Amino acid sequence: MLPFTKRKYPKSQQRTTLLSELEAKINSGKGIRYDQAMKVIKLKQMAKTFVFLEEHGYGSIYELAKAASDAESRFNELKERIKAAENRIVEIQTLKTHIINYARTNEIWIGYRKSGYSKKYLAEHEGDIILHRTAKKAFDDSGLKKIPTVRKLNEEFSKLLADKKEAYAEYNKVKEESRELMIHKANVEYILGLDGQKNQVKGIHYE
Repeated sequence: MLPFTKRKYPKSQQRTTLLSELEAKINSGKGIRYDQAMKVIKLKQMAKTFVFLEEHGYGSIYELAKAASDAESRFNELKERIKAAENRIVEIQTLKTHIINYARTNEIWIGYRKSGYSKKYLAEHEGDIILHRTAKKAFDDSGLKKIPTVRKLNEEFSKLLADKKEAYAEYNKVKEESRELMIHKANVEYILGLDGQKNQVKGIHYE
């Protein structure tokens, strides 16, 4: 006699799900009970979409599509805002390092110039001279007319961190809102039988 094997059946879906994905799982060869369970989940998801439309007052697919588009646009705006803040934070950290290195090695660089760029002096202070040259090149490459103070950079750094934290709080909220709107939109299109609209959400990636 074969040992009893417990079959796994789909659990009730908590998160909003595409009806087209649920439909694809039905008749996938996993058995009648699995198919029945998936049909129940599909019906619950359809009801969930209708409740969502009623609760949010969307009277047409066009209103829903507009809300989904607005949410996606806001999501992308926040993503770019966070990215810009992160890039500037890296720039500030690098610039601060160069400023500190430049100030710390300035006297050694002056001594090197006064020595007539002596090879002996260079050999004795090569590490610091390289740091000084690297910092100066970084200033020239960035086109800085005036080197900012570390204090000013620290102030900007703090503001960027606060802005990034604020943006992230909204970003996570809008990310989920956008996902839910897009899925409910796709589900309405699926129910209405609008060709070519069923799987729109699959190509959307939220990082």
